[in-house]
Amino acid sequence: MSNDITGFGSAISLVASSTFPVGIAITQLADDSDPFDMSSVKIADTAMGVNGDLIKWSRAIGKPVTISVIPGSLDDINLATLAAANNATQGQANAQDVITITILYPDGSVITFSNGFLTDAPFGSSLASSGRLKTKTYGFMFQAITGTV
Repeated sequence: MSNDITGFGSAISLVASSTFPVGIAITQLADDSDPFDMSSVKIADTAMGVNGDLIKWSRAIGKPVTISVIPGSLDDINLATLAAANNATQGQANAQDVITITILYPDGSVITFSNGFLTDAPFGSSLASSGRLKTKTYGFMFQAITGTV
C-alpha cells in the first residue's frame, strides 16, 4: 500500500478578532523553510519516587505554530500588518487580537487552532547570503486544536 503525503494545494485561513475579523487566506507559502510547522510539545512530566515508582502528571501547554511566507508577498504584508497591530508600543494601544487558524489539507482534512495569539514576527526584511530576501516566519501560540490530525 502506498500513501500520498503531498502538501501541495494546502490552504490556511486566519481570523484575527480586531485586525482581520472577516479573515484572510494564506497561500503564498515559502519554499526554503517549512511553510507550516507544528512543533512537538511536552504534554506530560514524569519522575521516579523514592522507592523507584514511576509517576506521571499531565501538563496544560499551548500549541505552537509557525507560518513561513514568501517575503514581500500579499500574505507577508497581511501578517506584517497583524504584527504591527499587536506590537506593544509606547503611547499606543495594541489590537490584542485573538486568532483562529484553519488549515485545509489536499486530502480534505481540516485542523483548526483557536484562542491563539501572535507571539513572534520579523520587523523588516533580512537578506540571505545567497542574495535573496529571507523567508518571513510568524509564530503563534494556541490554546486549543480541533479537527482531524
